[in-house]
Amino acid sequence: MNYDLPFLPERPAKPRQKGVNMIMDKGLSIREAEDLVSRSGHLIDLLKLGFGTSIVTPDLERKIEFYRSNDIDVYVGGTLFEAFYIRGMLDEFVEYVKRIGANTVEVSDGSMVIPHKQKCQVINQLSKDFKVLSEVGSKEEGILISPKKWIQMMRDELDAGSWKVIAEARESGTVGIYRPNGTAHTILINKILSKVDGDDILWEAPKKAQQVWFIKYMGPNVNLGNIAPSDVISLECLRLGLRGDTFFEFLPADVAEGKRQENPKPAKKKAAPAKEKETKEE
Repeated sequence: MNYDLPFLPERPAKPRQKGVNMIMDKGLSIREAEDLVSRSGHLIDLLKLGFGTSIVTPDLERKIEFYRSNDIDVYVGGTLFEAFYIRGMLDEFVEYVKRIGANTVEVSDGSMVIPHKQKCQVINQLSKDFKVLSEVGSKEEGILISPKKWIQMMRDELDAGSWKVIAEARESGTVGIYRPNGTAHTILINKILSKVDGDDILWEAPKKAQQVWFIKYMGPNVNLGNIAPSDVISLECLRLGLRGDTFFEFLPADVAEGKRQENPKPAKKKAAPAKEKETKEE
């Protein structure tokens, strides 16, 4: 922080349990990774090597070592876990993650069906060697999961050893906890929060409007994921009320009073005077 401005909300320092930022790396080069960390590494808690990109990214181990040397936990996307798992290669997946130097794993079933009891067993197994994130919700549009099932799965996965459960939204932000138009599925989110501690959930929020919604709804220290590398600094400004969308969100009432810009109410049109009835001259 370059200036101690009054009335900014408090943000915990790394390593933190809430207010977490998960950033998506979809194949950044070493130089791009260095640029990312130099400008915003202090704000990044988790770095996801999106979907299967780690398989085809050059200098992968060097890049992961660089991220981790800057106190950033690294994991490969859940889709890659599923690509190994569907082939019956869980042991090979563990060996791969260890070889590349990642310290965190994601267990998901967004693309394929994994019986939930089996998924929880995998979470428990992997939690002995890694920090585990597990994802709830389908990546496929139109597949609906009842709030009761969302809640039960989240609670079971936390009990099995997940550090946090991820609420699915994909990169598009149009499935899972969002409607097809990208707006938050408020009823579902409210029901989840009535039974699961919000600090245990990482909400995927790839779009600015979704980030704004969660910050206004849950406060500056909500856990957010699938953030683009170019959006890390701007997201922190949203969290602190240093951007127009959240400018008044954390100011004391007496400071904000009378200062909000409002559209002037349109002036009421005066009714046209009634025409006098013409009378015929006699």
